Formats: sequence, structure tokens, C-alpha cells
Amino acid sequence: MNMAIRNRKKWKLAALPGDGIGPEIIEVVIPIIEAVNNRFGISMEIVQGKAGFDCIEEFGSNLPVETIELLKRSDCVIKGPMTTPEGAGSEVSAAVKIRKMFDLYANVRPAKSMPGIKGLRDDIDLVIVRENTEGLYSGIDFRIGDDAAASMMVITRKASERIGRFAFELAKKRKRHVTIVHKGNILKISNALLKDSIEKVGKEYRGFTIDDAHVDAMAQWLIKNPQNYDVIVTENLFGDILSDESAMVVGGIGTGASANIGDKYAMFEPIHGSAPKYKGLDRVNPLGTIMAAKMMYNWMGYPDAEKTIEDAVKKSIKKGYKTYDIGGSKKCSEVGRYIKKEIEGRL
Repeated sequence: MNMAIRNRKKWKLAALPGDGIGPEIIEVVIPIIEAVNNRFGISMEIVQGKAGFDCIEEFGSNLPVETIELLKRSDCVIKGPMTTPEGAGSEVSAAVKIRKMFDLYANVRPAKSMPGIKGLRDDIDLVIVRENTEGLYSGIDFRIGDDAAASMMVITRKASERIGRFAFELAKKRKRHVTIVHKGNILKISNALLKDSIEKVGKEYRGFTIDDAHVDAMAQWLIKNPQNYDVIVTENLFGDILSDESAMVVGGIGTGASANIGDKYAMFEPIHGSAPKYKGLDRVNPLGTIMAAKMMYNWMGYPDAEKTIEDAVKKSIKKGYKTYDIGGSKKCSEVGRYIKKEIEGRL
């Protein structure tokens, strides 16, 4: 869909508050989205649905049929954090279900230094592009008798080339530097296929810097020299771990946002979990989800709306509207209200 058509349409956004701290974060973010829509004349219907751990007892699933139908009728979804049960036979993550349902193959997780939030350096600007449909998160996880278990890392050429092309297209708009992360010295077959497939795609792109690193080395380099990286592309598990690390490198996991993107649908969410011990305390950081909304407007084709959210977040930090995890004392709701007023031009 081209930008001109996007800017004329009426959007339908599904909002899934989730559980734990999810509902209070989404309660803060929805008014910010509405303020942006009002400012830029964006036509959008926002419909909330139920999903997450709390739904299992009521509906027998963390993603009820009614919610699935809502998602299918929407253009995209913004999702709060949700608790995923552990143990054999338990529910698959609601996020994983949505990713597979809509083939949201690219998980995009930026990590960028922001003035007023203490990170390792003030010049970090990288994006981790995580293959979202296979790898060690393929879900092929089983017992072998009573005393052994196995998990399979599934890597296909199709998915590897597809995520590689996504990474190169993203890098084309940035610093034209792509780093392929793998563990090919140990996982000699599967990770060789991942690396070789992405390198094959890279041959189509001229004027790019293309390098690679083992995942354990990358965990080190993200701490030692994070400013040297632009777009990092990798498989599912590695991307999940490294993106949490990169969020901490720029200030904290509460600031981490992500987009799950497919060819026709997208889901936007923070990278952090549901933190049930903080439920109802109004003290968690809403910036990860607010910045995920910023990414939503980028995907929709509204760069001015995207920039407005980022500018409002920067101003809120400068004015001291920070939660405890990034060195402040403000409540989640206070941060949200300030950013909304900034967007509305009431400050």
C-alpha cells in the first residue's frame, strides 16, 4: 500500500491491554494516539480486545476467538505486555500466535541514545532485525523419554533471504551497514544456511558494508563498541536476547519498543514483560509502548506524526518526566499525561 493511499484511509487499530502492567500502560498510550490522530487529522477507530494470561481461565485460551476475529478486521494492533505460562503443555505466547497468524516475519527493535537517559554512550543508533517465524523459537520442543528433551532450530533459505532483504532495505534508509549475527562455528549447518542466504541477498546491494559476528562476540561488542553498528540481522532467539541487551545499553528495557511487520499486517509492542509485581502501582515506564506507537505511524506512512511523538518524548525527559527505572520519580500516568499535552500543544 503506497503512502498516498494510506494517508486517505480510515484505520482500524486493535488494542490489546494484556495483563500485569499491560492495562495501565495501554490506558496511558491510547490517549496519546488519539491526540496524534486529532492533530494530524488521521481517521482511526480504536477497538480494545482481550488477550493474555488472565483470559486462559475465562476463555480457555490467551487469545480468544473473539479477539482473533477483531484482529482480522483491523489493520494493525498495539499490544501491551502479556504473561506467558511456562511448562509442558501450557499455552503458546499470545504474541507468537499473532506473529504466526499474520506471518509477521520481521521483528524490528531499535536502540538509540536519548538525551536525559543515561546509557553507555550518547551516540548509539542501531536496529536489531530479528527473524520472527522460525529459528530456535519454532516451537519444536519435546521430551525424549523421562530424562531427556530436545528443541529444534529450524532455518530455511526462504525465511533467511526474506529477513535479509528486509534488513538491507532498512539499512538503505540509514547508514548502509548490515551485520549478520549467527553461531556458524558450532551450529555449522543451520547457521551457515542463515548466513549464506543473507549474504546472497546482500550481493544485490551496492555500496553497503556487510560483516558478520558470532552471537557471543556480538553480546560483548554491544557493550564495548555499540556505536559501530547500524542494522543487525539474526535469528529469533539471538535477536530476542541481543535486543534486550541493546535496550539496556541505551538506558533500560522499559524504553525498548518493537514492531512486528509482515507484508499486510503489523503488531507494535514494548520489548519488556508483564512485570506482575508492579501491577496497579502506576510506576512502570510507558516509553517502550509509546515509542512502539511512534513506529506504528512510521509503518502507516505518517512521518510527521512519528516525529511528533519522538519530540514529545524527548521534551518530557528534558523536563524531568521520568519513571524510577531511568532515574526519575514520576508515575506512569504522569509521564503519559505530559506527553499527551505536549502533542496537543498545551504546554
